[in-house]
Amino acid sequence: MRVHDAGTRGGADVARRRARCDSDRVTSVRLTGYAHGGGCACKIPPGELESMVAGLGAASGPEQGMLIGLGDDAAVLSIDGDRAVVSTVDFFTPVVDDPYDWGRIAAANALSDVYAVGGRPLMAVNLLGWPRDTLPMELAREVLRGGHDVAAKAGCQVAGGHSVDDPEPKYGMAVTGVADPDRLLRMDAARPGLPLSLSKPLGIGVLNTRHKATGESFPQAVAVMTALNDVAARLALEAGAEAATDVTGFGLLGHLYKMARASGVAAVVDAAAVPYLEGAREAVRDGFVSGGTRRNLAWVAPHTDFGRIAESERLLLADAQTSGGLLVAGEVPGSTVIGELVERDPDGPVLIVR
Repeated sequence: MRVHDAGTRGGADVARRRARCDSDRVTSVRLTGYAHGGGCACKIPPGELESMVAGLGAASGPEQGMLIGLGDDAAVLSIDGDRAVVSTVDFFTPVVDDPYDWGRIAAANALSDVYAVGGRPLMAVNLLGWPRDTLPMELAREVLRGGHDVAAKAGCQVAGGHSVDDPEPKYGMAVTGVADPDRLLRMDAARPGLPLSLSKPLGIGVLNTRHKATGESFPQAVAVMTALNDVAARLALEAGAEAATDVTGFGLLGHLYKMARASGVAAVVDAAAVPYLEGAREAVRDGFVSGGTRRNLAWVAPHTDFGRIAESERLLLADAQTSGGLLVAGEVPGSTVIGELVERDPDGPVLIVR
């Protein structure tokens, strides 16, 4: 009996040592070091993307039941007079080193597109690219667990998905939701005279860039990226808003430019009113600016009157966000009013930053 007990205790000790080794192996990996970019900053630049997809959505429109299509945050298709289905997909390379947090961020980011058009997510499937000979599968499991937990918080079922052996890790979700076709949030429905509301602070991109370069952790950025945009979307609809978009890889200015251009209006941004995460200004000062952010600024600059706004401020306004907030045409409780929409001068800029 004593021999059996000793063997049991010995086996338990071995199991505990193995568990510690596995845990150490997982937590010591810096996932961001396996990606050329991070999060939504690795998107194809907006100008290149628009040229690439030009004309591809010409066969889809209201006649075929497509209420919102190419160029918006998600596709919305009418089912009948009372219901519409929402469909979107989003995935990206690691934005943080912690696999569970990366999974949570990627899921919140994918779900955000459904909220951005006024929908409610119902079901999601995983999209996973994994270097199986390079990174432990325990890490992949943690990524999936993070995504599952955030989807569960949103009341969204996760059912399987698709995975490939990929030299660079990537994760995200394809999400299906529903919406009321008479209560949608669109990018082309902004009107002059409305205030602009932003539901989350900026600065996520520069803090993530600093994290990738130095390993420093920024829990304030993780908290913002993992927060769902469900409440902001609900309050926007309750306030009667009709136009919105979420702020992700093209930065505040890039997404605002798309909305203003699609709606035929101009937008005035009060730079002093824009909220930022703690540490964001210092990150820009120290040079932690992604290539995606610089490309965003180059894209909007020809259409923007920056006045005397400094280069560092311009970079923050164009900062490539991951799982950012909702930008709404209208005043939304709990969000920050950062500017207003005005009539567009045909010969003037689309964006005005003061």
